[in-house]
Amino acid sequence: MSATILYLHGFNSSPRSQKASELRAWLPQIHADLELIVPELGFDPDQAYSRAADIIQARAGQSLGLIGSSLGGFYATALSQRFGVPAVLINPAVRPYDLLWDYLGPQHNPYTDEHYTLTEAHMAALKALEPECLSLPENLLLLLQTGDETLDYRDALAYYRGVPSWIQPGGDHRFQRLERVVPAMLAFLGMSPGAKGASD
Repeated sequence: MSATILYLHGFNSSPRSQKASELRAWLPQIHADLELIVPELGFDPDQAYSRAADIIQARAGQSLGLIGSSLGGFYATALSQRFGVPAVLINPAVRPYDLLWDYLGPQHNPYTDEHYTLTEAHMAALKALEPECLSLPENLLLLLQTGDETLDYRDALAYYRGVPSWIQPGGDHRFQRLERVVPAMLAFLGMSPGAKGASD
């Protein structure tokens, strides 16, 4: 059975982001049979969620895990709880509909060169996607660095109480030296080399 990792990027990011590029380089060195999918999520929350959900549903019955960073961590949380798939959350955004309120108005994605307007309707869509509760906390692995300059890691600690966590002092929002924790991420997702169901 083939194994797939679906990586969900953050706000104003894209499949060409640094973490996505690094994962493309690192994963084949650890597990040559993994397929990494990094979709272009776009700025609209409903569209982003639907694009990721379609990929998950198309691979029903296969070995699949999620990795989400920042806003992508929010989407990964919602998708994990809905579909029952494991997810690794890297410095995830908590209550992004509050965090992004100050960004309402004209926006520019430097990766895609897309210009768009972030609206209150987008914030309402984000709020609607938030799970009422974490019914499957065991499906989540929380990775935080306390030096995150964009998000307060304590917000994630509080929201994800009871979720398996790996908290590192220092670092930043990008998550410094991510390569150190890639083997642990794959182990949590059940995709370590030789793991049952991880390859044909």
